[in-house]
Amino acid sequence: MGEVKVLGASLSFFCCRVEWALKLKGVAYEYLEEDLRNKSPMLLQSNPVHKKVPVLVHDGRPIAESLVILEYIDEAWKGYPLLPEDPSERAKIRFWARFTDEMCVLGAWAACCTKGHEREKAIESAQESLSFLEKQIEGKKFLGERRWACWIWWWVHCLTGSNSWKNMEA
Repeated sequence: MGEVKVLGASLSFFCCRVEWALKLKGVAYEYLEEDLRNKSPMLLQSNPVHKKVPVLVHDGRPIAESLVILEYIDEAWKGYPLLPEDPSERAKIRFWARFTDEMCVLGAWAACCTKGHEREKAIESAQESLSFLEKQIEGKKFLGERRWACWIWWWVHCLTGSNSWKNMEA
């Protein structure tokens, strides 16, 4: 299995989903909390492009960006599959994962970080994206696969207070 480390920040949704995937796969790992105001040399060396968490370090080889890390985890450790076998279904999951990151999470973040009229626009945009996502997953087992996409529910719940878990049980 090799040595596995996760460079992360405890309040990061992106880091949490990497930890979830490792736990689902039964992979032992060392978690290294990063001070994002004073980034460690290990983080800066492991992710020189973005200088962000999470970073997975497997046998000394760093992998950056949470969605890329999730795919790596799924390929590197067999057992509990995170993605469906069908290429079409995998593509759907990847699409909705990126939609959630780009439109929902970043939109909600913008709503928290802006002021005045810009904040109102950001809140409206984030709400539209989240509402659209909710409509897409309503009544479905998260696009046919519960495993990989369960974090979408968690994000929608955290960002909106909506309890959409019922969609996971359909």
